[in-house]
Parts: sequence; C-alpha cells; structure tokens
Amino acid sequence: DPASSFISLLKKKEEVRRLEKALAKKEEAFRERMEVIAEQWNDLHARRDQLKAYMESCKRTVQENDMLRNEALKKANKDREGNIKRDNELLRDMRELEALRKHHQKLSKKLLKYSMFKRYLEDVVENSQFQDIEEITLFYQRLVRSRKELLQSQQWHKKLTEKAKVLLEQHRTEKEAEILQCKSDLVQLKQYLDQARSDVPLWEDRWADIQNRAAKKTMKLKAIEMAIHNLFQ
Repeated sequence: DPASSFISLLKKKEEVRRLEKALAKKEEAFRERMEVIAEQWNDLHARRDQLKAYMESCKRTVQENDMLRNEALKKANKDREGNIKRDNELLRDMRELEALRKHHQKLSKKLLKYSMFKRYLEDVVENSQFQDIEEITLFYQRLVRSRKELLQSQQWHKKLTEKAKVLLEQHRTEKEAEILQCKSDLVQLKQYLDQARSDVPLWEDRWADIQNRAAKKTMKLKAIEMAIHNLFQ
C-alpha cells in the first residue's frame, strides 16, 4: 500500500531526526565533559609544577639560613676569641696595677712609721728613679687614673659582651623559628605532593576509561550512521 509505505517512511524519518538530536546532545555533553576533564588535568599539572617550584624555594631558604647561621657562629667564635684576648690583657693590667697598689700600700705604711714624712720622701727620691717628691705624687696620680680607666674599660667590655650575647641569642632564636617553619612547610608540601602523585594514577585510569567509553560511543555512532545511511538507500 503506497500510503502505508509513505507513513512508515515519515515515521522512520521522524525517528531518525530524534536519533540525530539525541546523538547531537550526547556528542555535546561528551565534548563538554572532555573539556572539563582536560581543564582538571591541566590544573593538576600546574599545581604539581607550583609545588615543585615552592619546594625548591624552601630548599634554597633552608640553605641560606644554614649559611647565615654558620656565619653567625664564626663571628661569635671570633668575638669570643677577641674577648678572651682582651680579658687576658685586662687581667694582666689588673695584676700589674695590683702589684703597684701593693707597692704603694707598702710605701704608705712605711711613711707612717716615720715622723719626718718629707724627709722620708726625700730619701725615696734619692734612692729611686724619681727626681723629686712632686714626681712621686704625679706617678701615684697616674696609677690611680690608670686604675679608674681600667675599671671603666672592664665595665664597658662587660656591657658589650652581655649585649652581644643577647643579640646572638635573639638571632639564633629567630633563625631557629624560621628553620622550624620552613621544615613544617616542607612537610606539608611533601604531603601535598604525595597526595598529587597518588591522584595521578586515578586520573590516568579515569582518562583511559573515558577514552574507552568514547571509543565505544564513537563505534556506536558510526553503526547508527551506517544504519541510517543504509535505511535511505
């Protein structure tokens, strides 16, 4: 019957149009899904590169901190050696001053034993390298002044040493805190990297599965196209 054949043909054409629309929707959904997966894959690679660059930066920071700490230790050792040398010099000067002080005390005691103080000094002048009594007095004043200067130098050295110790301790504390923070960052970055590495096989498996499903759908689409083509021949 021609009318029935024509109606059947119209139904087939309508079915083909529905199949083509469904196929077009599936292709569009598949294309969008592939774009999302590709973008996620690119983001994963970018994140891995960023983690790698940050780890390199932290590694350089740790090396620089180690260099600064070594330099600080060298400087501290050098300062300590200088302080020891100055302490020895101060100790030697103090011993010499103490010897002069004892000598002066002995002279003072001897002076008390004599009622003729001036005469005694004159005898001292005659029996020493001094030219007169005034020179002896000046020598004593120089001794007192030297002792005062030595005490001031000792106090200054003590303050300087204490200040250097405080600064060194502050520097050491700051650098240790920086090193601990950097180590903590490195541990966290390693965890991120390990997580990213563990995610790579999963995404690779998903990508392979998507490719397999895409190949199957492509084969189905080709089969449908061939069926449609054969239908209208």
